[in-house]
Amino acid sequence: MAKDAGVSPMTVSRVINGETNVRKQTRERVRASIERLNYSPNISARNLAGARSLRICLLYGNPSSAYLGELLMGVLESAREIGAHVVVERTQADALNLDDLAAQMNRDWDAMIVPAPISDNPGIWRLVEEHRFPAVFLSSAIKPGLATEINIDEYAAAHDLTATLISRGHRRIAFIKGHPDHTAAAGRFDGYKAALREAGLSLDETLVKQGYFTYRSGLDAADELLGLDEPPTAIFAANDDMAAGVLASAARHGLSVPRDLSVAGFDDSPIASTVWPNLTTVRQPVADMAALAVKLAARAVRGRPEDREAETVRFDYEVIGRDSVARPPE
Repeated sequence: MAKDAGVSPMTVSRVINGETNVRKQTRERVRASIERLNYSPNISARNLAGARSLRICLLYGNPSSAYLGELLMGVLESAREIGAHVVVERTQADALNLDDLAAQMNRDWDAMIVPAPISDNPGIWRLVEEHRFPAVFLSSAIKPGLATEINIDEYAAAHDLTATLISRGHRRIAFIKGHPDHTAAAGRFDGYKAALREAGLSLDETLVKQGYFTYRSGLDAADELLGLDEPPTAIFAANDDMAAGVLASAARHGLSVPRDLSVAGFDDSPIASTVWPNLTTVRQPVADMAALAVKLAARAVRGRPEDREAETVRFDYEVIGRDSVARPPE
């Protein structure tokens, strides 16, 4: 590759490692050779040689700022402990340029952490498989054995929270679904339906509304639900951002939470204990999951590609009872 670019192997190494003491024209010539020859650097050898610090990309495309905050808290703390650099790359699942991503994987990053919803993108799965690239996915539907995944049991968690509402006497329990393309959203909706079935309650489709994991989508869905001739006595939103939107809708409908309406969310993100009343929710340890993802990604880089073992790590969840849920009004 050095011969193709007309430079020394040391210059090639400097360009690959992102060092600045290379002239612009030379750097461009080396990068052109990299693309022309489809060169993929030996990441493990490069890091073992101590050429530079480990570079881990957090590929982010979640609409929830609260979720991003939890992710960053875990990723940055863990990266600091192991001396790694973190690059946050923002994108959208439906606007992802896979060619650019492949180039960055081979040139700029040593490993990648892929949280939801990007973690459900089949194009990224293929790139990771083709390039044997160290990656850790959070809450995805990736096939077993392709890459390491970290998650919780979304189905069981939503089931338990719905059962909690039922145990408080609620029978008309509405559900605001998450984004239709998210694996986590589907698991949470399935858990809600299962809990209703077990309690002998039929699914009322008028009490199910589509949301997109955003505050605004939760508010709009709640407006529809609270405008029904027979509104629900409880609303379970598939994340805390949407549940906060439900609280706002209840206020403008003149309803008191939880006296007139119970509200529950999911994730236990910071907004759950910031809004009033504080939200009953499912605690998903996002920061801890992200911190582990950094360490597993680093471990994958340091090992030989043929020795990397994909695994699934499942964290525990917890239903957190707070002030937003009470017995239904008489």
